[in-house]
Amino acid sequence: MKTGKTIQALSISMALLAGLSGCATKVYQLKPVSGDVALIDGRPTTKAERDGIVVVASYERLDLQYVALDIEVKNKTDRPFEVNPAKFEYTALDEEQHTVFRTASSPQKPLMFSAADPIHEADRTVYNQEREVKRLKTAKVINTVLLVAAVASDVASSSSRNNQRPERWVQNRINHNNIYSAIQAKRIIDHGMFADRMQRYDYESYRWKELALKPTTLQPGESVRGLVYLPMSRGAKNMLINYPVSDYESVMITFQQEWVKAEKRRR
Repeated sequence: MKTGKTIQALSISMALLAGLSGCATKVYQLKPVSGDVALIDGRPTTKAERDGIVVVASYERLDLQYVALDIEVKNKTDRPFEVNPAKFEYTALDEEQHTVFRTASSPQKPLMFSAADPIHEADRTVYNQEREVKRLKTAKVINTVLLVAAVASDVASSSSRNNQRPERWVQNRINHNNIYSAIQAKRIIDHGMFADRMQRYDYESYRWKELALKPTTLQPGESVRGLVYLPMSRGAKNMLINYPVSDYESVMITFQQEWVKAEKRRR
């Protein structure tokens, strides 16, 4: 009986391991499926034009909660053209190209996902950095107050006649040593959180100031390139990206979004 139960347990364990090994890691893929698609530098890249404004786009990477697209805008008209990355937006579509999300106020109107405004996001990052500095300063004040109170309590209790007996003196030392350790642990946690958050904000500042496509005015024949950050929507199979070039016309590009199993590398 024991042998049979052991064999059964081993069989279940092997089945579970086989199931786990079959669950390959999935990776995110985004590729253009409209416009003039070509493979440039190993990446599928599309080009679309409307009223003399050309948009060249390819997928760059997932960046936290954003899908980063490498975008180049070219002005082939005879007039200046205002480029504003925040005007990029997309509609989430399913496999049949039907709208996935609609606005609550107007069920017939599709919900549009707007790109991040790099100027606004850069300003917000500066505000977050200043807030973290103030938060650390406040934490330092609190830690100092706690330490002063602990020392005062330690001195007062150590000089008390009630704590002169050996067992009371030992317990008093244990209690106050624990308090000192807790204050030190809090100090380490405060500085660790500050360092982690500032490192993240430093990257975000670099992202918005150096990598992102900036608002600019393109003169005839000029072009500008940078990353456009669109909020990710897992419910979308396709992203119908829209960029207005006039009051009535827009450049339209469709990207296909999917999660695929990562290929195993051969040893």
